[in-house]
Amino acid sequence: MHSVIKLVRPHQYLKNGFVLVGPLFAHQWDLFTLSQALLAFLAFCCMASAVYVLNDIMDIEADRAHPVKCRRPLPSGAISPRAAKQLLGGLIAASMMLAMLVSGWVTLFVATYFVINIFYSWRLKHIVILDVFLISSGFMLRILAGTVGLGIAPSAWLLLCGLMVTLFLGFSKRRAELLMLESNEHCNGGLTRRVLDDYSPAMLEQFIAVTAACTVLAYGLYTVSPKTIALHGSDGLIYTLPFVVYGIFRYLYLLHQQSKGNDTAKDLVIDHHLLATVVGWVGSTLWVLT
Repeated sequence: MHSVIKLVRPHQYLKNGFVLVGPLFAHQWDLFTLSQALLAFLAFCCMASAVYVLNDIMDIEADRAHPVKCRRPLPSGAISPRAAKQLLGGLIAASMMLAMLVSGWVTLFVATYFVINIFYSWRLKHIVILDVFLISSGFMLRILAGTVGLGIAPSAWLLLCGLMVTLFLGFSKRRAELLMLESNEHCNGGLTRRVLDDYSPAMLEQFIAVTAACTVLAYGLYTVSPKTIALHGSDGLIYTLPFVVYGIFRYLYLLHQQSKGNDTAKDLVIDHHLLATVVGWVGSTLWVLT
């Protein structure tokens, strides 16, 4: 059972919190909407686990040569490929059933998420820059499931902010992988992730700087937008901006000084500063919106 839990990576379900952004900022906090959002959240949890299983099946040989990934259940032999494929089928079926309970849009977004990841695992993850945009698209589909999928009109500013912050996390992950390879003299980079051969540290630092700046700018402009102030009946959302800025700076510190950034969800849980920042942002946002 421990190997199965390790394979489906439940700690990564934190990323599916993007589904809840729509109801939060649209003031749609009634029981029906929240229950629908919870079902959409669970649908993405099952499909995200299915994608991790699929990735591990397709990357089993490369992972055996990776200094860390070689300890995963499939490359280590703790779970057989046949058992992994059966688990994959069950997770896909559960995800689609949960999505269909919500709406056709959520079903479409969840299915699209899976299809994109099939192409990502098959070939597109080897294409520089596009690989990170595809990772970002998964988060955008979660946001759309929590807005369009629930009958909520998405805010253009929040979509832009979501795109920028997920690109920031994606390029930071690639930088973390490069840093790990640089620190491991015996690691064969060509066998771990081919796309890293096309990234350079200087280029990634520029991508990270641009997306970090755009995230702060987009969120800041959203908080002071006349439409936002009219919707929430308050101009106090600007006071949540310091949490966003601090969170990004803290993440950059973890990336460069603590060798983090490979696993965003794990970093969020184990770093007290980052966790307190997210809790503070959610708490202050709820305080302003209520």
